[in-house]
Amino acid sequence: MDMTPILIVAIVFSAITAIVFGPSYLKSREKREIQTTVRHAIDKGQELPPELIDAMTKDVASKLPSRTRDLRRGVIWLAVGIGFAAFSYLSNLGWNDHDMEGAAGAMMGLSAIPVTIGLAFIILSFFNPNKE
Repeated sequence: MDMTPILIVAIVFSAITAIVFGPSYLKSREKREIQTTVRHAIDKGQELPPELIDAMTKDVASKLPSRTRDLRRGVIWLAVGIGFAAFSYLSNLGWNDHDMEGAAGAMMGLSAIPVTIGLAFIILSFFNPNKE
């Protein structure tokens, strides 16, 4: 039995896995090393400089939800949903086959998901007290 197809599939999926999970693993390892270094410094009684504390909390502050970030995400999700709906509508114009009408209707229904997510983000942007 030839193992080449199995090996090719395994290589492709492992490459995709490495691309997706590799950067997050490296970032978490870097954060862990910084935390152990800071912990050792605190255990030895050294005072932490304010620049180090600012650098460590900068990532946390940048990931907080804000009005502009919610509005931006909402507009992007809304545009994706409208794009799916437009593609569904335009692809249904040139076909007389009944199977394509069902597929276009299904895609139109699926386009409601990103539209709803986009509208939710836009509504959240009005209620979010954080301004950027």
